[in-house]
Amino acid sequence: MERDTETVHEAYSFVCLHCGHGWEEEYEIRHTTDLAGHRRADYFARGARVRSPLTLSDCPSCNLGPIRILRPGRVNSTRPYLA
Repeated sequence: MERDTETVHEAYSFVCLHCGHGWEEEYEIRHTTDLAGHRRADYFARGARVRSPLTLSDCPSCNLGPIRILRPGRVNSTRPYLA
């Protein structure tokens, strides 16, 4: 059973350091405290529950990585890494 829920909205920009693909995503984050005092954060994107964006490790374009997380609005200023 839940005692408290606080909802915040956050956005992140991501760039793949392997292929240079960049994207942004907005999240609804529900911070919940249960009756025992344990806190939990659940992330939602486009209405579906997703894992924390801070744990992303694979690019949706090339399925590789690493992924760099940036402030929102930074995707347009990124450049692909050319080895």
